[in-house]
Amino acid sequence: MKPQSLFQKSLLATSVALLLTGCGSTTAAEEEVPAAELSTDDSALLGLLPSCEEPEELAEVVEHACIHAELGPFEAATAAALGAPVLVDVSTPHTAYNLTLPWNTNSWGWAGRVSFLPDESGEFAFLLSRHRGLRIYDAATGLEVARECRYQVPTDVCGALKTAIVADLEADTEYYLEFRSVLSRNSTFSLVIEEAAHHHEE
Repeated sequence: MKPQSLFQKSLLATSVALLLTGCGSTTAAEEEVPAAELSTDDSALLGLLPSCEEPEELAEVVEHACIHAELGPFEAATAAALGAPVLVDVSTPHTAYNLTLPWNTNSWGWAGRVSFLPDESGEFAFLLSRHRGLRIYDAATGLEVARECRYQVPTDVCGALKTAIVADLEADTEYYLEFRSVLSRNSTFSLVIEEAAHHHEE
């Protein structure tokens, strides 16, 4: 029974990935399914980011971000539609941005971009009130920036935030943060950005 069960789970995960590829997005699998609900095999099939290796340190960052997620300051904004000029900036530190994604007319779902300009080089944690993540692009070149890892926020650490994505960014470089959603409930959410680690100059 066990081999059959594992096969069925793998087949289901593969089917989801193929279905999403047909819709034009393989990252939607990562975004919609909480990592805690997936087995290791399922995670590999769905292309999930690896879990962050130092959750204790990241938990401290989350605890600080949680204060802003719950108490503010808050700033509401609507992300720029894909292909439109990106005018919304989310660079103000220690701020909870309540973002709304516009309907994406080019493909099914909601999608949008905001601008982020770090004033220091280092690792940044992008903390969200939803399980869906984000993709990061260099605004000047359009190249996608690698995301290092993902942290599923425990409810006992913070009830207002669910996911943290960590990426290594350079100071004074503008980045576009791109968010997508195939479900209406994920098209509005909170974003808090916190520095997770400095680059130490030698």
